[in-house]
Amino acid sequence: MKRRYFGTDGIRGRSNIYPMTPDLAMRVGIAAGTIFHRGSHRHRVVIGKDTRLSGYMLENAIVAGFTAAGVDAFVLGPIPTPAVAMLTRSLRADIGVMISASHNPYEDNGIKLFGPDGYKLSDDLEMKIEDMLDRDMSEHLAKSENIGRAKRIDGVHDRYIEHAKRTLPRDVTLQGLRIAIDCANGAAYKVAPAALWELGAEVVTIGNEPNGTNINLNCGSTSPVALQKKVDEVRADIGIALDGDADRVIIVDETGTIIDGDQLMAVIAESWAESQTLRGNGIVATVMSNLGLERFLEERGMSLARTAVGDRYVVEHMRQHNYNVGGEQSGHIVLSDYGTTGDGLVAALQILAAVKRTGKPVSEVCRRFDPVPQLLRNVRISGGKPLEDIQVRQAIADAESELARSGRLVIRPSGTEPLIRVMAEGDDRGQIERIVGGLIDVISSVRSAA
Repeated sequence: MKRRYFGTDGIRGRSNIYPMTPDLAMRVGIAAGTIFHRGSHRHRVVIGKDTRLSGYMLENAIVAGFTAAGVDAFVLGPIPTPAVAMLTRSLRADIGVMISASHNPYEDNGIKLFGPDGYKLSDDLEMKIEDMLDRDMSEHLAKSENIGRAKRIDGVHDRYIEHAKRTLPRDVTLQGLRIAIDCANGAAYKVAPAALWELGAEVVTIGNEPNGTNINLNCGSTSPVALQKKVDEVRADIGIALDGDADRVIIVDETGTIIDGDQLMAVIAESWAESQTLRGNGIVATVMSNLGLERFLEERGMSLARTAVGDRYVVEHMRQHNYNVGGEQSGHIVLSDYGTTGDGLVAALQILAAVKRTGKPVSEVCRRFDPVPQLLRNVRISGGKPLEDIQVRQAIADAESELARSGRLVIRPSGTEPLIRVMAEGDDRGQIERIVGGLIDVISSVRSAA
């Protein structure tokens, strides 16, 4: 069945424009509350959000939906996505909700749902919710005496800070490190600097003055220029850039160089392998991770399992095959020993632990391999299925054959925009540019002729 509302990471869209309206948010609450109404106990939902202006509107609407379905709502306020997943389990809730559009601009918002185990919902459960959204829901409304209650929960920041700190051994402190952190004017603007300070670091914070419209605006993991400047200005040992809901992290070393998720996963995998805590003898990443990461792991007797783009596919593979490290090049890193979804702060703490253990500068610790030249370009389409055209298929086959021994080719439709993404990587940059340019020309000609 074709999805109408759910994408690869919940429901997302422009705020106050269909489908991201208060009406739909309320209906999601009724539908999810109905589906997770199992047993005779008082049912609970945990609801968090980031700092977008539209979060107030959607929070009230989704609380109305859940309470109308007879579910008690525990409202957390602005807090990172991984904290919502953790607190869903900690508070013994039946479902968790994060109102966020992650790294998108403030005009967008979204709804992410977690099951009682803290993991994002399966495709089957999302489809059950979708099936209810456009139907008459009056039969699912609770009787007057069974309407749910809403309560704002205090102390959730402290709970998450303590959870994050406990991912490090008690003898590890961050004393002696000057850390610049960019909270993207988002959900972690209070908890992340506090956790680093409590661990002993000297903390310089930017992106910690949210006003409802500046989340991810020229800041955070998708725009680390401000952090690079701050690292240089205060002579920080390391810079940490989170995104709007703090499930992603990008590092800036002491020289101002950006360290992406592939390098971070390499650091963690190597460190955990040395301490014999790495499971699966490797890590899980997507098809977009650099070939250099794969070669780095192979040289050390570890493997790289690749999945489709999207953290949910990474987590699914990790659970099925007993891995405990996985993630994406974008910095969405999942460490299943400590959480059920990507956690930018917890991933950063693992990097900081490696820096403290080795006593080496971040530029040395985090430069684990030389990335293979990689080129990604997009072709906008207005309809049709150009990837099924015989001319395009032959061009792709020829490119794959040419790259067979020295590189990789990934061509896929975007899951969020009307685009075909063409990515190639290999040892010869000139060859990569020629191959990608040729494929773009072929796909564009087919698109134009359609």
